[in-house]
Amino acid sequence: MKKEIRIGVLAYQGDVEEHLDATRAAAKKIQRDIEVVSVRTKEDIAGLRGLIIPGGESTTLYKLCRREGIFEDIKKIPNIFGTCAGAIMLSKSVGNKMAGQETLGLMDIEVERNSYG
Repeated sequence: MKKEIRIGVLAYQGDVEEHLDATRAAAKKIQRDIEVVSVRTKEDIAGLRGLIIPGGESTTLYKLCRREGIFEDIKKIPNIFGTCAGAIMLSKSVGNKMAGQETLGLMDIEVERNSYG
């Protein structure tokens, strides 16, 4: 039986397991048939209705998304939530950005990147 909704958690670094567990628990609580998956490759991103980008180091997340060829695909996902480095990835403006670092530029917010990224 196909799941009603497919939501991914970008699984390169950060609290990936905690985000997966919390999303599964939320789905159960609201009694929705939601498939929650780890996202690392183009195959993983196919068919997602939502994506959670956890914390970590924003430059590393950017580089890994580029390496795996999913950076542009992420922009097409209709619902995205980012925590910590995930919020940096979503923002249109980043203070203290590393040279060459790009963001998804999806949220009209300005964030200040700390020395840890």
